[in-house]
Amino acid sequence: MITRRDVLTASAAGVAISAACLVPRALAQPLAKTVHILTGFTPGLQDALARLIAAQMNNYAETIVMETRPGAAGRIAVEAAKTAEADGSTMLFAPLGFMMLFPHVYKTLTYQPRDFTPVSTVASTPTLLTVGPKVPADVRTMAEFVRWCRANPKLATYGTAGAGTTLHFLGATLARTAGFDFLHVPYQGNGAIQDLVKGEIASAILPVGSSLGLVRSGDLRALVTTGSRRCSFAPAVPTVREAGYPSLEDLTWYAFFVPAKTPAPVVQKLNAAIQAAMLTNEVKSGMAKLAVEPDAIAMGDLARLIASESERWKAIVEATGFVPTD
Repeated sequence: MITRRDVLTASAAGVAISAACLVPRALAQPLAKTVHILTGFTPGLQDALARLIAAQMNNYAETIVMETRPGAAGRIAVEAAKTAEADGSTMLFAPLGFMMLFPHVYKTLTYQPRDFTPVSTVASTPTLLTVGPKVPADVRTMAEFVRWCRANPKLATYGTAGAGTTLHFLGATLARTAGFDFLHVPYQGNGAIQDLVKGEIASAILPVGSSLGLVRSGDLRALVTTGSRRCSFAPAVPTVREAGYPSLEDLTWYAFFVPAKTPAPVVQKLNAAIQAAMLTNEVKSGMAKLAVEPDAIAMGDLARLIASESERWKAIVEATGFVPTD
C-alpha cells in the first residue's frame, strides 16, 4: 500500500508538471459562465481558504462565487457538487475526510469518491491537542495528561468539531492506545474552544489555527501536534510520535474536487489555475495568517492518497468499535 510519505515525495515533481501543462486553445480564455465553489460548513478556516485561492484564479473564470451549504456534517455540499453540471462551473472545496473517512462512517452515504475527480489539495494542517483550566496547571505534557485522565475518568473529556470526524477518531484512538476513558463532546463551529477556555471540558482536538492564539496568550496549553514533524507555527510543541503515540500521526488536507465526468482539459485548466494561485504572495501570506501550510498534491497523486488514507481510516474506525450512523 502506498504511504502518505510516498505520495508527498512524488508530488513535488507531479505538481510542477501539472502547473506547466499546456491549456488547449479553446480553453485559453477564462470561462465565461459564473463558477461556484461549494463548501459544507459555516464560515471559518475552510471558507477562508477557498476564498483566498479563488481570489487568485481570475485566469480560470471571469466570476467565481462562494457558496456555503452547511448541514449533515458537510454532506449537503458534497451531494450538490456531485449532481452539478460536469463542465467546470461547479467545484467542491472540502477536507479529504469527506472522501476517505465518511464512506466508513455513514450507512446511507449518497456519494462515493468515484463520483468526483480530485483536482488538487492546497493546504494541510496538523491537529493540536490542547488543555484548559479544567486540567491542573502542572499538567503540561502528554504523559502527564494521560496520567491525569486515568486518575480522573469522570473529568476526562475532549471536544471536537463533530462526531464521526477524523478529530473524533484521533481522540478515540488515543484513549484506546493509552488505556483510559475519554468522553467525546462534539460541537459545531468554535464551540469546543469556547467551552475549553471556560473550563467546561478538559481538552480539545482541533486544527492548529483554531486555538493557536489562545496557546500563545497562555489561556490554553498545547500538548502535542499530530504532524510527522513539528509544526512551524508551534515549534515548541512536540509531535505525537515524540510523545510516544505514532499511531496518532495525521494531517488534515483541504482540496478541490469536480464532478467525475468533467472533461480532462477542463480539469487540467483548473489544476493549472490552482497551482498558479499557490505561487502568489497573496496566497502564501494568507495561509501563514490562517496557520496552514501550502501543500499542493495534484490529480493522480491525490487520487492515490485518498485511496491509501481510506484504507487507513477504515481500520481506525473499525478498531474504535464505532457503529456507522444514518
